[in-house]
Amino acid sequence: MKNKALTIGLTGPTGSGKSLVAACWAAHGAAIVDADRVAREVTAPGHPCLLELAEAFSPDILRPDGSLDRHALARLAFADPDATKTLTDITHPHILALCRARAKDAAADGARYIVFDAPLLFESGLDADCDLTVAVLADPQTRLSRICARDAISEADAHLRMQTQPDDDYYIARADRVLFNDGDIDALRAQAEAMLSCA
Repeated sequence: MKNKALTIGLTGPTGSGKSLVAACWAAHGAAIVDADRVAREVTAPGHPCLLELAEAFSPDILRPDGSLDRHALARLAFADPDATKTLTDITHPHILALCRARAKDAAADGARYIVFDAPLLFESGLDADCDLTVAVLADPQTRLSRICARDAISEADAHLRMQTQPDDDYYIARADRVLFNDGDIDALRAQAEAMLSCA
């Protein structure tokens, strides 16, 4: 009889370093379901989700070739809480359906661990699919620097993104376990490896 895969929800605010944790776990054989990558798939040209976004926000979020202008959408979607809620109300059902399908495929392929790498793990309700939830946290200034460098955006735009996300207490209260990323990559990997081996 095949053992059931352990499903882990991995989350944390933008710039926290959770992608490093996901990469570490992937190197140890975990199947990673990247919600951000899935989000790009459901906003590809012709997908119903993209059409819904254009209708809700503006056709101006579409480039001439029909692809999504992510910066244009971000400026509108992160402008206020109501706009952010509209974004999540449209995208979450599409993202959840595809994430669950990917997890089902990974389980069928015999994966021992399935990791949902999801910034909005709790907000989307995907944590209900998990046996264990893990949050990665880092101090705000470190996160700000990482976001600016990673996405080639200004500090003002990075602050806008950060302000739409909950504070550390939100994650600490909800996650089963927390990894603190002080910037030492080797230390973070060691924490992640130890956590996976005990899971």
